[in-house]
Amino acid sequence: MIRSLLIRGMIAGLVAGLLGFGFARTFGEPAVARAIAFEEKHEHAHDDDKSAANAHDHDGDEELVSRDTQAGLGLFTGVAVFGTALGGIFSLVFAFAYGRLGALHARGTSALLATLGFVSVAIVPLIKYPPNPPAIGNPETIGPRTALFFGMLAISVAAAVFAVWLQRRLHARHGNWNATIIAGASYVALIAVAQIALPRVDEVPADFSASLLWQFRVVAVGIQVIVWTTLGLLFGALAAREVERPALAQRRGLSAG
Repeated sequence: MIRSLLIRGMIAGLVAGLLGFGFARTFGEPAVARAIAFEEKHEHAHDDDKSAANAHDHDGDEELVSRDTQAGLGLFTGVAVFGTALGGIFSLVFAFAYGRLGALHARGTSALLATLGFVSVAIVPLIKYPPNPPAIGNPETIGPRTALFFGMLAISVAAAVFAVWLQRRLHARHGNWNATIIAGASYVALIAVAQIALPRVDEVPADFSASLLWQFRVVAVGIQVIVWTTLGLLFGALAAREVERPALAQRRGLSAG
């Protein structure tokens, strides 16, 4: 069954990635192009203040990958690979969680896991370290910035796992509603501590367009919404046929008997 769920998860993830690519290509690329134009404008202004020799060295730099390739095949490949990998991981988490989250069926379990994943993997890390257009930021700090983002991501996922465990642990004693409130409050408290404790990063130039930055970040969140929603709904439908097939066959057999 694990193999079958893994295949279904990768298929659902691929579809989610393709839908995310379409959204990013339509709504995200204009913002990226404007951000790159902003960077080039500043570079030209900076080159005017340099010596002729330094300006000549800068003009000699060659672009390894064209902008058209980045916005087309590069973006398509990246989103497709991300979606497929995410779908595979999602299916393994589903296989472990199915039957351990109360009386939820396959579709309900998939939808719940997608909601938890969207909040803990997408939203919470982006609140602390929101995405910036690729032309914004200091290239020399990309390593520390990436480490901080994945650190926040790891904390968020660990806190979400702890919250689910706590909810199940308190369910029998306090009831489902109270246990859910306590677990949710614990998650919020842990995330609040992490958000305060981790250092702040802000490398957006003061003269960068606020509306353009907002548009880029809204699109980034929109991509995550599409990917996680598609993954939760489509995988739930595909998984239901696999995990609920034995029970359905048994019911049919009893009816025929």
